[in-house]
Amino acid sequence: MVTATLHEMLISSDAIRFGDFTLASGRKSRFYIDIKKAITQPAILKKIASEVLMKNPPFDAVAGVAVGGVPLAVAVSLESGKPYVVIRKEQKAHGLASLIIGEVSGKRVLLVEDVTTSGGSALFGIEQLRSAGAVVEEVITVVDRDEGAGKTLSDLNVKLTPLVSMKDLIDS
Repeated sequence: MVTATLHEMLISSDAIRFGDFTLASGRKSRFYIDIKKAITQPAILKKIASEVLMKNPPFDAVAGVAVGGVPLAVAVSLESGKPYVVIRKEQKAHGLASLIIGEVSGKRVLLVEDVTTSGGSALFGIEQLRSAGAVVEEVITVVDRDEGAGKTLSDLNVKLTPLVSMKDLIDS
């Protein structure tokens, strides 16, 4: 039996949409990558976790920014047996009011992202993790749109590792 590649799985799940879209970065685009839809399928989510671990990143915990990064972090946690961390986008007005759910102080934390464009969401996650005492040296993204995230992260001494590039998906 031939196993489908992540690239093929994303294409077949209709994760790529064409039209006029405004991205989280505020940029306009003629295509949209709907990773959140794709990762509702267990086979795709498992494939992503497996491919993240094949990159062999050194980490003590894996983190994801809500909403898209959380299922990715959970999947990588389950595959690796290492704890996961959730990064909220905004502070709650009740309870502990922390943006970080999980222990990160003194730990090497791998940040996983669904799609990177400018790197804004990853930058937010890195800042939150580092302010909580984590060491963040790498971000693995399912799809990099090749629109500046790599440069943004390298300015922070963080390596961006895409599993799939936007060019690969569009040229299919």
